Amino acid sequence: MTRQSKESKLIVKLCVAAMMAALVFVGNYIRVKIPVSLGGTTAFTLANILCALSGLLLGPWWGGLAAGLGSAIFDMLDPEYIVEAPITFVTKGMYGLVAGVILYYVFRAAKEKYGPQLVATICAAVGYMVLYSVKVFFFNGLYLQGLPGADQCWLLVLSKLPATLFNGVVAMVGAPILGVAIMKALRGAHMDKLLA
Repeated sequence: MTRQSKESKLIVKLCVAAMMAALVFVGNYIRVKIPVSLGGTTAFTLANILCALSGLLLGPWWGGLAAGLGSAIFDMLDPEYIVEAPITFVTKGMYGLVAGVILYYVFRAAKEKYGPQLVATICAAVGYMVLYSVKVFFFNGLYLQGLPGADQCWLLVLSKLPATLFNGVVAMVGAPILGVAIMKALRGAHMDKLLA
């Protein structure tokens, strides 16, 4: 591969990653906020589908970057979430990273099939749900809200659990369906070089 073709491939990857980051950012606006009993809010959102899809389409590194950046930029522009932007970059970036690692390193030969994409998305969603719950316990509960004990922090985690589970399940259903369809469409249009 020549230096010019490597540079052109890098530019295409950068553009597709930027487009996915923009989609993740917009996907964060598709949400229903719900107040929780211990203060704060939780939300039903479609952004997790796009975070997983970033990893499925772009692979772990570009997909993780797109998922993390799109979500962190959303947080930076919302006064309610601005202090969480660095944490969101890591947790949502991990969503795309895990989906990409599982799909491209474990299921490399069958990455365009529904089953492998579903497994990759499930792993990413479960990993994110665990990290998010840890963040809610320590950052939101102990640090931001100054809750006095672990029991109240666990109650805060439990109050956000229904939305967390819903968002994870929606991602598990939606991301593999979209991933398979987009990969087939790109291959049919001879544009599969846009993929990881």
